Amino acid sequence: MVSEAKSLDIAPHQVLKPARRAGVSLHITSLPGPYGIGEIGAEARRFVDKMRAMELSVWQFLPLGPTAYGDSPYQPLSSFAGNEMLIDTAALIAEGYLSKDEVDELTTMPERHVDYGAVIPVKHRILNLAANRFDDRASTAARQAFQAFLAGNDERWLHDYALFRILKSRHGERPWPEWQREYVERAPAALRELGETAAEEIRAIKIVQYWFHTQWQSLRAYAHTNGVELFGDMPICIALDSADAWAHRDLLRVDPEGRPDSVAGVPPDYFSEDGQLWGNPLYAWENHAATGYAWWIERMRASAELADLVRIDHFRGFEAYWAIPAESETARTGRWEPGPNDAIFDAMRNALGNLPIVAEDLGVITPEVEALRDRHRIPGMVVLQFDVTDPTFSLEAVRPNTVCYTGTHDNDTTIGWFRGSPNDMRSTEEIRHTQETVLQFTGGSAESVHLDLIKAAFSAPSLLAIAPMQDFLGLGSEARINTPGTSSDNWRWRILDTQLSEEVCDNVASMVRESGRAV
Repeated sequence: MVSEAKSLDIAPHQVLKPARRAGVSLHITSLPGPYGIGEIGAEARRFVDKMRAMELSVWQFLPLGPTAYGDSPYQPLSSFAGNEMLIDTAALIAEGYLSKDEVDELTTMPERHVDYGAVIPVKHRILNLAANRFDDRASTAARQAFQAFLAGNDERWLHDYALFRILKSRHGERPWPEWQREYVERAPAALRELGETAAEEIRAIKIVQYWFHTQWQSLRAYAHTNGVELFGDMPICIALDSADAWAHRDLLRVDPEGRPDSVAGVPPDYFSEDGQLWGNPLYAWENHAATGYAWWIERMRASAELADLVRIDHFRGFEAYWAIPAESETARTGRWEPGPNDAIFDAMRNALGNLPIVAEDLGVITPEVEALRDRHRIPGMVVLQFDVTDPTFSLEAVRPNTVCYTGTHDNDTTIGWFRGSPNDMRSTEEIRHTQETVLQFTGGSAESVHLDLIKAAFSAPSLLAIAPMQDFLGLGSEARINTPGTSSDNWRWRILDTQLSEEVCDNVASMVRESGRAV
């Protein structure tokens, strides 16, 4: 599946730009807008405009793949497809594929949170309606662009993804190991027949993916024009219930029926006393090595087509990963097994040139993991919510080749973390100790702790410093986007357009300038 090698446009051995910069983390679903979920159209471009006003130059977001279980972007149905829920509805109206009356139901969705149960079926319906009108209403330029999109992606991933989505729908959205046997086994005759009988459905799915990727590239161009880099996210694992696993199960430790022998997770940590049992199948690394890591090369190429920087979630799994027996009920019973180490990065760099990778190097990090990261000159992460309570931590000692955060999508907001929340695992004494330590660290007050911690991150030697939009706004635990170890009420928070006021933009811009991070 490897296409012709194409070098990524990055300066040799340099991932983070040498100038000190500041950024914001905000997932696309959290953008404001009238259609029930953040989209990649006008509201996304308006957010880029707000970033310019705030003098922020890097926009970080979560993985962009189509979601399923728990609506988590870290369990996508494909490593290559885009989440169709993010497609700009207004653009489809403007281009004549839909009318305003046909999308009215979306405009009745709540503004403050994404109601996935309501949004998903409605938006699927209107996207299918629009896609079925493409051949009659598309311009000549759009038709040609769609054909080019097919030529570049159909064999790589698109056709398998379309078949997967159709079969998943016809099997009541059940995981592929529970489908009819001929589809589980990918019998050629069965897939050929499906390709013929479901030709219109297949084409509609491909048109929708064309719209996502075209609209995304338009947003990326707009961001670049305005001096904003896009910072994406790649889960290290893939979901068993995904087109990737269905089409390339030889790359996973699963039997012919799709049953894994062990699954992924992490041992007990800050977030969970039982560890985190993710349940993702583990990679058959020896098979990846035999192909020269071809699938990973394609995956990195696709990620770099969407973003200028790519955070790889759970980087330490490339050195060693926590393998949990498939029948286990918690992650406590796992064991460390060796990952691919240098070989995977050497293969990707040989095929693509220097890699735009940032390592999520949090958790149980050993000298071996740090050495792997440093050998490949990959920037790591510093998260102040984790580090400020460590008596050995020194902000001045932070390495420049890092990204410094107040918190990530897995953390509570700074206000929520400082005050304590209903989901907090810390005792009252531990929360009080955190409060005392943070105030001593920042030299600020309880009322301004969110801004004080941002200023601390901005003052770090790190070449890039990022805060969640919730921290810039001083929001509490009600705005937390994810609580690890839980499967409901996550990924739902949305910002209101009124919250991005001129006063907020001016205050953020002042912090950026005072820290020497304006570019």
